[in-house]
Amino acid sequence: MDSVSQAALGAAVGVMVMGRHRPVWQAAIGGAIVGTLPDLDVFLDKGDAINDMVLHRAETHAFFWQLLASLPIAWLLTLTTRSSGLFKRWWLMTLLVLFTHSMLDGLTIYGTRLLLPFSDQPFGLGSLFIIDPMYTLPLLLGLLFTAIARGETRRHWNAGGLALSTLYAGWAVGAQAHVTEQVMASTEATGLDSSQVLVTATPFNTLAWRIVLLHENSYLEGFYSVFDPLVAPGRPIRFTRHPRGAELDAATGDFSKANQIRKFSKGFYSLSDDGRFTSITDLRMGQHPYYAFSFRFAEHTSPLRDIEPQRVAQRVPLGPGLEWLGKRIQGEDLSPPR
Repeated sequence: MDSVSQAALGAAVGVMVMGRHRPVWQAAIGGAIVGTLPDLDVFLDKGDAINDMVLHRAETHAFFWQLLASLPIAWLLTLTTRSSGLFKRWWLMTLLVLFTHSMLDGLTIYGTRLLLPFSDQPFGLGSLFIIDPMYTLPLLLGLLFTAIARGETRRHWNAGGLALSTLYAGWAVGAQAHVTEQVMASTEATGLDSSQVLVTATPFNTLAWRIVLLHENSYLEGFYSVFDPLVAPGRPIRFTRHPRGAELDAATGDFSKANQIRKFSKGFYSLSDDGRFTSITDLRMGQHPYYAFSFRFAEHTSPLRDIEPQRVAQRVPLGPGLEWLGKRIQGEDLSPPR
């Protein structure tokens, strides 16, 4: 999730754990700082553009390494707040903030390596978009009212905000499961297994969902709103077919950089060639033809040779994209902006 969401979650957990043992402002600031620490790995140079992508959300997001790091972080918090008798409580707060950071990231589609060093498997459920105001606002409002309220029950506002954001995340998982069930019942998904079907939240909401059906030589992309059955009962999901460039797989099968994306995307990738460069695109983040992570990794010489990866991502035009998304959420079956 975005840094604001993670800081807000960390602050809310900090206030909840520290309770009346420390001032609200101190617990909130401490939690917010700890909540941003795992994402500081984005400032580390990992060697090239593809490494920067696939090695993000790695060790700093893994439960094992967070457990080890929580002890010195808690000691620093205890030292700086001059609360030597509260080390165990600061440690519990630190551990919960780090763990919830990673679990929240695991609800997005990107891919979070929660189990390093025991497993390199990236987890990415795709129930939440990386920025979702409906998740973040309850946390911020709960913290705000806790800060300005007075009396013994002031921290109830924070608990309420944390509960609402958690319920929203639960709704997102349930809505995704419902949409997946509708997709698997469609004609286009016949013969596909779950590893070939991707259902992810569209930007800033959990009402409209993007669907990708993966075939050997192509992929189908469609969109579904939870209001579709109300607006147009029985209307099938409309899919558009796009090429995957599968004919380029054989020629690029030994290119290590392309293989990193193949593995990290769990097979949801496409290849393209413009006559000079060969590119690979992670199909999970974005929508056709606008994808957040697309990389040139090979150049036409004699023979085809690998090059320093170059990111060539394109973003959906903001105005047309938001206008389309708003109408699609309401159940209008419109083609996305091209």
